[in-house]
Amino acid sequence: MFKKVLIANRGEIALRVVRVCKQFGIKTVAVYSTADRDSLHVRFADEAVCIGPPNSRESYLKIPRIIAAAEITGADAIHPGYGFLAENAAFAEICDSSGITFIGPTPEMIRAMGDKAVAKETMKNAGVPVVPGSEGVVKTAGEGLEIARAIGLPVIIKAVAGGGGRGMRIVREDSEFETAFKIAQHEAEQGFNNPDVYIEKYVDQPRHVEIQVFGDRHGNVIHFGERDCSVQRRHQKLIEEAPSPVVDDELRTRMGEAAVRGCKSVNYLNAGTVEFLVDKDRNFYFMEMNTRIQVEHPVTEQVTGHDLIKLQFRVAAGERLPKKKIVPRGHAIECRVNAEDPAAGFRPSPGRIKDFHIPGGFGVRVDTHAYTDYVVPPYYDSLIAKLIVYAQTREGAIQKMAGALEEFVIEGIKTTVPFHRQVMADERFRSGKFDTSFLDTFQFHAGQEGEGPA
Repeated sequence: MFKKVLIANRGEIALRVVRVCKQFGIKTVAVYSTADRDSLHVRFADEAVCIGPPNSRESYLKIPRIIAAAEITGADAIHPGYGFLAENAAFAEICDSSGITFIGPTPEMIRAMGDKAVAKETMKNAGVPVVPGSEGVVKTAGEGLEIARAIGLPVIIKAVAGGGGRGMRIVREDSEFETAFKIAQHEAEQGFNNPDVYIEKYVDQPRHVEIQVFGDRHGNVIHFGERDCSVQRRHQKLIEEAPSPVVDDELRTRMGEAAVRGCKSVNYLNAGTVEFLVDKDRNFYFMEMNTRIQVEHPVTEQVTGHDLIKLQFRVAAGERLPKKKIVPRGHAIECRVNAEDPAAGFRPSPGRIKDFHIPGGFGVRVDTHAYTDYVVPPYYDSLIAKLIVYAQTREGAIQKMAGALEEFVIEGIKTTVPFHRQVMADERFRSGKFDTSFLDTFQFHAGQEGEGPA
């Protein structure tokens, strides 16, 4: 096992990695921008190095400064968390060439599976169902329109190196295509420094269901069941649960085997997520793969009993994956608590938290880096906490989540807590009969009774 690990990230995931290191007896190094000087991951790490100003391009995305921090402190491994450099093949490559273990997939795997067009072809060759679309990158709007007409509208234009909903545009009419294509390219260039896009058939009213996979250095690949991430806003997930309300044992087996088959075809290493769209007829199609740990991994931990961050460390250190088949039990739900105002179109709401009280009780978990008097900076993702609950049934988990949300007190800024309370009471959500368009017709009512002080 490693002696000292640098965490190349911030917020709750950085704090989570610090905690896992403590369980292993591993020394930790936090890196931080000047905006995160008072963050908890800085406070609880054994050492901390300031790597630059608030702008992430000059701090958390500045590879030379992170490598220098690792070398100065004598770190022998780096955990990238999620976001920032977690899926940056060049960063993983530089770690390797610097004699530092990258706790994640190899650079080759990140390149192959992180490039959506290449990943799609890889999965297709492995016999995994894929959504009809372009054969690789589409260079011009004219070429794209021809492809769109061939596979049939509506289509979705996607950034090859994208994520988080950026570089995505849905096109339903020929007349919309050229403008949407140029916007997607521009967003891709701005967000990922890569303007390349590709085109897929747009699957109407799908469920977004993903499979958690792991590979080790001994050729083993296993899966930990599925997560349903269909409650999302502009392709950004807000609520996740495991298992999915629409997946039965037979579909779970088929999806799990498909995900494992695709990952084995590239000898996948460490944590990854294979994301699928499931249509109304329960057909599933490969969408993309994330070559990192996901924000929503705690729901899988709750239903399987496996600490996935700890498993990342074990696999990176050369250990074998568990041989016993993973059988999910019970039901878990995660609500992302963001510093956003749901009454104002989820506008970011940075600022000082005047009061912060987290819920508790059996089966209630909160992953957060926030606290009373913590200042939420305006420079990064708005996630300030993840509220996760576990119960024997989905109905029980919804009730437990509703109660936990009532206890969650966050004053001084606007958050998504009131929004989540209303979703838990929504009949469509409670019945499990919804898809990725759920929020298109969901009406948030500001100041609704029972909203509480958040």
